[in-house]
Amino acid sequence: MTILKRDDAAGVATLTLNMPAKLNPLSDEMLAELKAQLTDIAASDSKCVVLAAEGKAFCAGHNLKEMQSKDAAALKDLFDRCAEVMLLIQSIPQPVIAQVQGMATAAGCQLLATCDMAISSDEAKFGVNGVNIGLFCSTPMVALTRNVSRKAAFEMLTTGRFIDAAEAQGLGLINRSVPADALESEVRQLAETIASKRRGAVKLGKSAFYEQAQMSTA
Repeated sequence: MTILKRDDAAGVATLTLNMPAKLNPLSDEMLAELKAQLTDIAASDSKCVVLAAEGKAFCAGHNLKEMQSKDAAALKDLFDRCAEVMLLIQSIPQPVIAQVQGMATAAGCQLLATCDMAISSDEAKFGVNGVNIGLFCSTPMVALTRNVSRKAAFEMLTTGRFIDAAEAQGLGLINRSVPADALESEVRQLAETIASKRRGAVKLGKSAFYEQAQMSTA
């Protein structure tokens, strides 16, 4: 089974997480596939990327069973490789849209928060719930606090509470939510609108957007 499917059409590259039975975890294999595909797309003629998923979950974060077998050095390596993929999403020239059809938790919430835009089904749920099992979502926190207010992020991180699509939109975690049966067409319309623009302008604009966000106003 291909754990990360890719489809290219009309200037849009769609990557689909395809481990639905395991809730599409960011396993070692999935991180390697994402890095390889995003690197390839960056050098391609694609103008936009859609990151989607199969099954009831968008992404449930890291594979906890896989993590239990790792020592401290291996865990650091895992988080370093995950961070590399997250940074790659924002450094490639193409805008990346998360198409969130279901639950996004922990590093899965980090994944969608890292994407340049996100549209979800109105049935989707979002959480950074590591605290519920005695952990703390310290790396998802980085992306989360760059999307929502500090107080909202801190509440999510310390309570492990899941929020629905309406609240996620209100907080700025997603652009908008739509009925489940309209999700794919809504994302496709946005992606094709971006793909219709001059590639060089969008490439320069994405780079400048993230660069200026770290600067003072002057």
